[in-house]
Amino acid sequence: MKTLIVYYSMSGNCEYVAGVLAEKLGAVILRIEPEKAFPDSGFKKFFYGGKSAVMGEMPPLLPYDTELSAYDRVIVGFPVWASRPAPPVRTFIRDNLDALKTKRLAVYACQSGNGAKKAIAKLEAQLNIEAFDAELILIDPKARPNGANDTLIEGFCRLLEATESNDEANG
Repeated sequence: MKTLIVYYSMSGNCEYVAGVLAEKLGAVILRIEPEKAFPDSGFKKFFYGGKSAVMGEMPPLLPYDTELSAYDRVIVGFPVWASRPAPPVRTFIRDNLDALKTKRLAVYACQSGNGAKKAIAKLEAQLNIEAFDAELILIDPKARPNGANDTLIEGFCRLLEATESNDEANG
């Protein structure tokens, strides 16, 4: 199954996870970026990022050259902002909604506190799906590496591989 990992990362946690997953799953990576970067430190980081997330903003993205039709599965990765997905991910989903409806979908969320379950539910609603094939929630995996996160990543990959095996057996 050809897999694309689409992610947005401000502090490097989602980027780190994308790299680990790509290596384990043989996936291709697409990093998305807003045209205008969010402040990445201090009060402005939390104020503008949180406001943008709470207001449901969908900032324009820098152009990317990826054809979703070439992939069977898309894994979406994002940081959690105010119990919501980071706004660039919402933009990507809006811009590619029709193509994503034909894919196997999985998701991972990186957070420093909590709110990832709510953020994932918001993406499911945006995609109009009941559930992702697999979900992964991590606490600062790059900033605070630990065995628990490694175990969660391994379990996520095993679940995706099992889903792939089931598809092949039933295909």
